[in-house]
Amino acid sequence: MSSEVRLGYIPKGLVPRDDEIDRLRNENTRNLLLNHKKLHLVLDLDHTLLNTTFLDEMSPDEEYLKTQTQSDHSLQYVHIVDTPSRQLMTKLRPYIRTFLVQASQMFELSIYTMGTRDYALEMAKLLDPGNHIFGGRVISRNDSTETDRKSLDVLLARDSAVVILDDTKNVWTNDNRDNVILMPRYHFFRSSCQKFGLSNRKPYSELKTDEFDRYGGAYLANVLRLLGYVHTIFFNEVELRWWDFIDRDVRLVLKILKKEVLKDCKIVFSHVFPSNVEADTHPLWKMAEQLGATCSTQVDPSVTHVVAANARTQKSCWAVKEGKFLVNPQWIHTANFMWQKQPEDNFPCH
Repeated sequence: MSSEVRLGYIPKGLVPRDDEIDRLRNENTRNLLLNHKKLHLVLDLDHTLLNTTFLDEMSPDEEYLKTQTQSDHSLQYVHIVDTPSRQLMTKLRPYIRTFLVQASQMFELSIYTMGTRDYALEMAKLLDPGNHIFGGRVISRNDSTETDRKSLDVLLARDSAVVILDDTKNVWTNDNRDNVILMPRYHFFRSSCQKFGLSNRKPYSELKTDEFDRYGGAYLANVLRLLGYVHTIFFNEVELRWWDFIDRDVRLVLKILKKEVLKDCKIVFSHVFPSNVEADTHPLWKMAEQLGATCSTQVDPSVTHVVAANARTQKSCWAVKEGKFLVNPQWIHTANFMWQKQPEDNFPCH
């Protein structure tokens, strides 16, 4: 079993006894926590760390990418990948190199994709050419214990010490969704936008720009800061001294950090939910509460924000009159992705 311990996951075809799996998970996690002061970080590939398209599906406005050079700073991290059937083009997400190096100082990193194993290995080569960061910990759909679902069952680590970065929570089993930090999807190519119903959106490839410009900084840099907070809180003996070290749970740390984002906000929604839906059951209401906000259906002096579909509703007018913040729903969505309260002026109501 020594090779499996080194890999950090259970390869397809290996069926050890349950008690042996538990022993290995505990041993591997204890070693990381106590001897290396590291947690586990599981990384999705597509739309999380990179974006891939087929060369023969590229739009006319993307053709220039086939002849661009790596010296072109504005188009760095664009790679052509040969596969037995078709050629691919992959664009790595901005800041990825720094992200992987710095994250690997706090976490043991693994790739987990629902793509094929051959594809996963090719992407791992682009992300980690020297194989210093992933060390062979590349999990594909071939290794997954459930069809069309990702599960930490395949990882030789305790769920309580694992953080997941993925653009989709629903691909994970219910038991593992609290481990997920949800990433905004990275759409660089036209085909990627079309796949997710964003045909009217001009992709970065055609704009000849990148996510860096949209967020005023690389999104992965923001996630790296968040992971740093998670690591600090998890290993901070002052904050968590009442726990036995091995029994700490990173999922609780994530909930604590999320609750801080909008903790001083009291929100009233206006014309945001369908009339036949109970307000407190709507996903946006629940999201705001998970971010630490207090939500209400009625305005009063303690309300700090009105989240409205437009600026002409009765509650919107009240917010303007009373000097309260009036924002559109994207203010909450962006705070959720960024794990930070956003400047209200950036989300005006019209």
